[in-house]
Amino acid sequence: MSQLIFPDDSTVKRDIIETGRRMYARGFASANDGNISGRTAEGYIWATPSGVSKGFMTEDMLVKLDLDGNVLEGNMKPSSEIKMHLKIYRELPGAGGVCHAHPPVSTAFAAAGIPLNKALLQEAVVLLGVIPVAPYALPGSESLAESVVPYCHDYNGLLLEHHGAVAWAGDVIHAFYRLESIEYNATVAMYTKMMGIERPLKNSQIDELLTLRPAWGVTAGGRPEGRDD
Repeated sequence: MSQLIFPDDSTVKRDIIETGRRMYARGFASANDGNISGRTAEGYIWATPSGVSKGFMTEDMLVKLDLDGNVLEGNMKPSSEIKMHLKIYRELPGAGGVCHAHPPVSTAFAAAGIPLNKALLQEAVVLLGVIPVAPYALPGSESLAESVVPYCHDYNGLLLEHHGAVAWAGDVIHAFYRLESIEYNATVAMYTKMMGIERPLKNSQIDELLTLRPAWGVTAGGRPEGRDD
């Protein structure tokens, strides 16, 4: 993930609110589930508050923090899982947005401990790659934050065991796009399992698709599993 010029406060806050509405409308976050954050041009983080539905947030509810988790602006408490977001930002200087939610099919894979590691779709090989399962950790804990560290440099998102999914990108909207892609590919994987046919791309086809990543600005994702030619 290359170094980016991040947006100003107003743009980050607008994108968080819009992403929250989309997340709620898609059924990715029931009740008060999920959390969203974005990095500003000044290097600060705007994050969603604790205990508020992502579909009904307003900008005055958002909380501004530094990378150490100190609250700089806002009257509400930040999400209990902000530690995970901050860990990702500290590990990835190019990350400008993080989205965590509980999309139902992805979360079913997370509950089963099954990674999304088969090369089933062309676009997923290029733009998303492998989505591993990070080991179980208590929500909101330092252990949860640490659980993402072994994966965040090499991948574009994770399943959190018995919890949900998280994705990151250069900005908030693209982090949400990756979360949507995780759910879509989990749904396709589920259907192929129900059909009793798992037919990944050939290894030579995967090799060819991986050559497209640099042109599409994708620098991580690993290599999904394929089948012999």
